[in-house]
Amino acid sequence: MRFATWNVNSIRARVDRVADWLERSQVDVLAMQEIKCKPEQFPLAPFAALGYEVAAHGLNQWNGVAIASRIGLDAVETQFPAQPGFAKTGDPQLEARAIGALCGDTRVWSVYVPNGRGIEDPHYAYKLAFLSTLRDAAASWAGSPTLIAGDFNVAPLSTDIWSETDASAETHVTEQARAAFHAFAEVGYEELSRRFIPAPNTYTFWDYQQLRFPRGEGMRIDFVYASASAAARATGVTIDRDERKGQGASDHVPVIVDLPDAT
Repeated sequence: MRFATWNVNSIRARVDRVADWLERSQVDVLAMQEIKCKPEQFPLAPFAALGYEVAAHGLNQWNGVAIASRIGLDAVETQFPAQPGFAKTGDPQLEARAIGALCGDTRVWSVYVPNGRGIEDPHYAYKLAFLSTLRDAAASWAGSPTLIAGDFNVAPLSTDIWSETDASAETHVTEQARAAFHAFAEVGYEELSRRFIPAPNTYTFWDYQQLRFPRGEGMRIDFVYASASAAARATGVTIDRDERKGQGASDHVPVIVDLPDAT
């Protein structure tokens, strides 16, 4: 299986670019985040023309996640156990931030971790709760081939962000957020991009503002965690930086993992 994760930042705005990339990259399964549409609004036709089934989960024009697969798409779930909700006031509402499906023999989860917004903002507590409950759920899946991939909104190392004093990313670099990210390793998972691309200052996201991309001012916040049986199959990872270039690019780029079938 060739797998990728990509925060596409509105699938309706970038469907042609995503479809062209899928055709070139020959990815079997793509986990998408920030699709920014409801399932009935998802542009399915270009994916179907390339042989992909799609499962999408979106509630409005914000957030939203999806999985496209050409090797099977079964047992779809649109939340993980104990997934927390969020509301600044009133009862917490479950957001469209996770979708899971069985693709071939591997359980795939596409996740869009809350940004956190600011250290004093209730969204930051929500972010930590989301990561904690996802880690707990992941522990229960660790015995079978599982991939948990997406936009984690955490820069785990100091070299994963151009400046730790970037005010727009203060919730990405806290000790608590980094500990919550690394806790997946404690329940049997390996973050695959780090194994194959340990180089510092290798980013997956560059904000649209202030010429961040040409200035090289980015963050590494898109990752693929794999259970032991899935990680054992991994042979390589690519961060497709070129997809940040040109007109109509997302502010994130795809992270691709090669996972040949076990022999």
